[in-house]
Amino acid sequence: MIQQAGTLEDADRVLRENGKTFAWARRFLGSRHAERSTRLYAFCRYLDDVADESEDPVQAAQDLAAIRSDLERGTSSDPMLAAVLGILGGAGPGVEAALALIDGVLSDLGEVQLPDERALIRYCYRVAGTVGVMMCFALDRPEAAALPHAIDLGIGMQLTNIARDIHEDALIGRRYIPASLVGELSPEAILAPTPAQHRSLVDGRRALLERAEGYYRSGIRGLPFLPLRARAAMLVAAQNYRAIGPRALALGDRLSERAYVPAAAKALTTATALLSSVPRPAFWCRPDHHSPTLHRHLAGLGGANQAEAQRG
Repeated sequence: MIQQAGTLEDADRVLRENGKTFAWARRFLGSRHAERSTRLYAFCRYLDDVADESEDPVQAAQDLAAIRSDLERGTSSDPMLAAVLGILGGAGPGVEAALALIDGVLSDLGEVQLPDERALIRYCYRVAGTVGVMMCFALDRPEAAALPHAIDLGIGMQLTNIARDIHEDALIGRRYIPASLVGELSPEAILAPTPAQHRSLVDGRRALLERAEGYYRSGIRGLPFLPLRARAAMLVAAQNYRAIGPRALALGDRLSERAYVPAAAKALTTATALLSSVPRPAFWCRPDHHSPTLHRHLAGLGGANQAEAQRG
């Protein structure tokens, strides 16, 4: 049964059970930002669960439509939504990001076989770049210049998810790795590929993780927009999530095995990230520009580098 996280205790349980990397990074936040981030995570997880766990896609779409209606009104009697609206300011870019997230989740209710890089990056924006935007509100830094970098960090993480979960996603009838990388494979073909198809999937996973690197670099460059403790926490989250990629590649052609970062490795990655980054000027100085080509596929989407997106 899908349960909403109406209280902070519920939200904390959702985070600890489902978001181990983010729960690890949360310990670096102050109490206010930890609470707001925890509530936001639980909200995003709930939306995912509506799409992934509901036995009736029609009912799932109706449930998501009801949430959308409350967000558009800027008020809700539901404790979870009311808390999220308070974090996002009730209107504006934060709520628009939440609505775009719902659009992304809704797309998972139908057939999912992405055709090309444009569809891939726009999907990653909707289900993860938007979370980056909302996190800027949770961390009290919803500055326009920060949003493209926050989007990029979310996209990098989602590309990592897709690369890690090719087999797992196929089990529920979805192919997020685009046909432009692996051909028009059905989810069924991914589960029982020919040798040539298997090789294209392994190569495609590597290509996704290579694309993710550019987004991670941009996301980390934007961390100085955040307050100091939040900056450290997001660096820890980013580098621990990023560390999934090499572990996925180390699995070689074993696509059905799920890569993860164990606790000891998280501790080492955390220490390395903080000790190597804090002495550098880039940890303290805001970037003066955003790398424009990263958003060439994001025309019309909130918070994106629109100058470049319009050219794309």
